[in-house]
Amino acid sequence: MDFARIFKEIARAAGGRDMFGDIETELDTAIAAYWSMASVILRGSSINLAPLVGDYASLEKNFFSALFLYSYRRAGISRPRRILYATINQALRGLVTGCDNILDDEYKPTLETDLPAGAARFRSIIDMLVSDRVIFEVLTDGAAKGELTNAQAVEASRATLGALALSGAQEASEEHGIAEILTPDAILARVHHYKTGILFQAPWAVPAIIEGRLPSGAVQLKDALYNVGMGCQIIDDMVDMPIDIKRRRHNYAVSSVLHGTSPEERGRLVALRQIGAKLDASAPVLLDLPLARVACAGKAYELLRAGLDRLFADEDAMFVEPAIRFLVNRLSAGRLMTGVAL
Repeated sequence: MDFARIFKEIARAAGGRDMFGDIETELDTAIAAYWSMASVILRGSSINLAPLVGDYASLEKNFFSALFLYSYRRAGISRPRRILYATINQALRGLVTGCDNILDDEYKPTLETDLPAGAARFRSIIDMLVSDRVIFEVLTDGAAKGELTNAQAVEASRATLGALALSGAQEASEEHGIAEILTPDAILARVHHYKTGILFQAPWAVPAIIEGRLPSGAVQLKDALYNVGMGCQIIDDMVDMPIDIKRRRHNYAVSSVLHGTSPEERGRLVALRQIGAKLDASAPVLLDLPLARVACAGKAYELLRAGLDRLFADEDAMFVEPAIRFLVNRLSAGRLMTGVAL
């Protein structure tokens, strides 16, 4: 899906501005800066970084980064600062992805290096180490150029870790499985709040230090991003329901069945949990639990809609529904969200 083209066509048809085209240009600059710094950092290490080619910096692959950039634009942050923060966000993404890879025993690339494809854990470690050093270099370079003070650079460096630590600590609490299936509301408040909601506000940790006094609208923008993150996490839970049953992890969809009103669906879930580790991780479990599916899809849509309605300015409201459709498809949840968001 050529998401950037679709958004341009929507804007043209509505007589609106090509807002996402401008953001994609800034993303290109920020990602190129991240890649260039990573290449310099790896120089002489015997690990070589491939050239930045293809659609690595496309809007489709960086849509959350685009939403963060959009929030900076709405807050009135200058273009050079937006690019600086977007570069740091790309490095934060490398840290988060690397941690997730190790915890989930998989590899989603951040950097393309000549390390063996099978060396998933070490590749994740390198992605994390390099990303952390990119953050350091961006901040120290900014201080050297007088764009921020040395004290701000130090404080911002610490803030990047603090912004991710709460999410990481929550993930760590599930490493050995869970003993209790919380209610859906409790999962949102006690699990996903830390796991994803706060994580979607992390891109504002550094601007909060460097910009000094943020505009009053920044709080609303952070709240909007929080809702988008929470909606996406529920969709993730819908898709990952069989995996989370196998690994005994918190899952909003599982909770919705167990604490729902249907004894029949609850019985099916109990049977699935008894299978446990033998459950097919690719099985479309939630499709056989229609009441829970609709409840989860409705809550996810509600949060996404609330978040994007608040994030997008009135003149950009035309992009809300297409953005939701894109996110649903990007998260491979088309069938699960049928009848609600599509």
